[in-house]
Amino acid sequence: MLPLIVGVVVLVLLAGVVISIYNGLVRKRLRVDEAWAQIEVQLKRRWDLIPNLVNSVKGYMEHEQDTLQRVTDARANAVSAGAQGTAAQAQAENALTGTLRSLFAVMEAYPDLKANENVLKLQEELTTTENQIAFSRQHFNATVRDYNEGIGTFPALIFAGMFGFTTRDFFDAPDEASQVPEVRLR
Repeated sequence: MLPLIVGVVVLVLLAGVVISIYNGLVRKRLRVDEAWAQIEVQLKRRWDLIPNLVNSVKGYMEHEQDTLQRVTDARANAVSAGAQGTAAQAQAENALTGTLRSLFAVMEAYPDLKANENVLKLQEELTTTENQIAFSRQHFNATVRDYNEGIGTFPALIFAGMFGFTTRDFFDAPDEASQVPEVRLR
């Protein structure tokens, strides 16, 4: 009778450990999903601001249609990249950031744009959004790191694969793309 009781106690403890590990991994996965949703909110905000900015400067920048088209194309690529995964999304967003930088650089040559209140407001909102994207990216990457550590360490490593937990990709940005575009309007 004593071996049966010991066996049941061991099984209950083992089941408790497995349940605890599973619940911990689920919580970490949900945190990663939540962090990604925060990035998506900021990216959508940026995507919504870009057409307004392009339309605001279009009349002033008649000779810069190539630059405006590149920004529009980069935005379209970024919007469609979301379905291809985190790595593709990061690459498309980094390309968009680069084209926005070139747009801001070209805008420096147009004094009327520097004085346009609508353009100033859009640039300020875009810069604020870029800062929020950078913060959200840092939070997401920290959350992914915690999740990946959780599924890659013992004893969770034993159960993670069985329960379908797989590593997540970081939202990487090259050093030059992680900086906020500099906007000087004076």
